[in-house]
Amino acid sequence: MRAVYYEAFGQMPWIATLPDPAPTPDGVVLAVRATGLCRSDWHGWMGHDPDIKLPHVPGHELAGEIVAVGSQVRRWRIGDRVTVPFVCACGFCPQCQAGQQQVCDNQFQPGFTHWGSFAEYVAIDRADLNLVRLPADMSFTTAASLGCRFATAFRAVVDLGQVRGGEWVAVYGCGGVGLSAIMLASALGGQVIGIDINLERLALARAVGATAVIDATTEPDVVSVVRDLSRGGVHLAIDALGSPMTCANAIASLRKRGRHVQVGLLLADQRMPPLPMDIVVARELTIMGSHGMQAYRYDAMLDLIQSGKVQPQRLIGRTISLSEAPAALVDLDSFRGSGVTVITEFQG
Repeated sequence: MRAVYYEAFGQMPWIATLPDPAPTPDGVVLAVRATGLCRSDWHGWMGHDPDIKLPHVPGHELAGEIVAVGSQVRRWRIGDRVTVPFVCACGFCPQCQAGQQQVCDNQFQPGFTHWGSFAEYVAIDRADLNLVRLPADMSFTTAASLGCRFATAFRAVVDLGQVRGGEWVAVYGCGGVGLSAIMLASALGGQVIGIDINLERLALARAVGATAVIDATTEPDVVSVVRDLSRGGVHLAIDALGSPMTCANAIASLRKRGRHVQVGLLLADQRMPPLPMDIVVARELTIMGSHGMQAYRYDAMLDLIQSGKVQPQRLIGRTISLSEAPAALVDLDSFRGSGVTVITEFQG
């Protein structure tokens, strides 16, 4: 199979010809029909994820068609159209037994703990527990764009943030996960403020439901503007970028008893950011992390999409070929462009 491949962190990836994967007894092999590029893939390529063992094939936002099935698989057949959470669970640990498969003690993650989906084929273990069937009318491109971004935003906004109609929501960072959070919070009746440094992304944030947007390059005190717009602070703040500044600003934007959900990754030398704990105590703020979403919660998300209340396909910025993916992966930290980039062509 053709795949994006690297043998050293920070080394320019290339397209390699590698052996096709075979299914484990409880797993399947998918022909990858579409796979999204995410900044988490860039973090992995930089060596920020200790679970990655070299050499490596990245990619974790995927949709495809089953082409091989292990002997123990009962729920799936060749030809089924599926996607998968980026955290795949074991089903047996205390976290899984409590319904929290997204923090499974024995999790595997395509593109991190295992070879991923920037390839013609990808193997997925524990298929009966982790695969999600796609609606018949959903394209592979849209399904891949759900990836970790839309699904993670769904959990952050709906399950953890518990946004309610009329509440103010601040979303710091209008990349794929931030735009997804804006679309979801707006659809649920929230008044959303989007903050970014890219005018194209801010325009897209307005188009998908933001009540107001803030250009952080021209506004010297973003927190004050957010608090003024929301008449004393937002009820829910989401850091969808992942930086010490956006994390601290998101928390400072909250009104008393407000809720902060950290979605953007803070890794390497940013993993211990300074936080305004004085206001966390004084305002009785709640701080939560969000790490993906359980496979069984996908039905609720897919139902919302099927209802037409949210349209994740509007967040797709461009589609590229596998041959273009190495350069696109390396460039992910530049924050150029807007919307989600999806690999949809695997031969050229």
